[in-house]
Amino acid sequence: MVLAGAQAPGAVGFRAAADTRPGPDSLAARAARLARPLAPGERIDVDRADAEELTRLPRIGPALARRIVTDREQHGAFGSLEELDRVAGIGPVLLETIDRTVTFSGRVPARGIGAGRVRVRLNSASAEELATLPGIGSVRAAEIVANRHQHGPFRHLDDLQRVPGIGPRTVERLRDLVQLP
Repeated sequence: MVLAGAQAPGAVGFRAAADTRPGPDSLAARAARLARPLAPGERIDVDRADAEELTRLPRIGPALARRIVTDREQHGAFGSLEELDRVAGIGPVLLETIDRTVTFSGRVPARGIGAGRVRVRLNSASAEELATLPGIGSVRAAEIVANRHQHGPFRHLDDLQRVPGIGPRTVERLRDLVQLP
């Protein structure tokens, strides 16, 4: 844009953009809303909330809230408390803590062989492939690969329980999603 009164021929000037930062009143209102504890019966939709809103949940700090949002953006809506467990840093104790304060508006992912999912080869899959499984996430996936290298291939699906953080419920969830030779 050429401004009137430019000093040299061909000189180009730019108008300053309007300041779009929130004013002190809106910042204060936002801070008050985020600092406010959840009211009795109030729930946060994990499939729609931003990271700041998620920090209102008990025991969810900014870093974990960002991981939740990042996972949701990369892998889609959670749809259930069980699927939220795929995020690194979420475990059974935290799930129990937030159970009554969250809701999910996303669809529950389809399960089973006919769900359009290719079975993951448990003894040859990379950590990245294993991390796509429900309840696994990147940390547990790396632990599965490390355990496989240290102790050899898994002979039975129940052998997965030798990996820290994987119990009978997780094994049961994975039964139709993984394959052993």
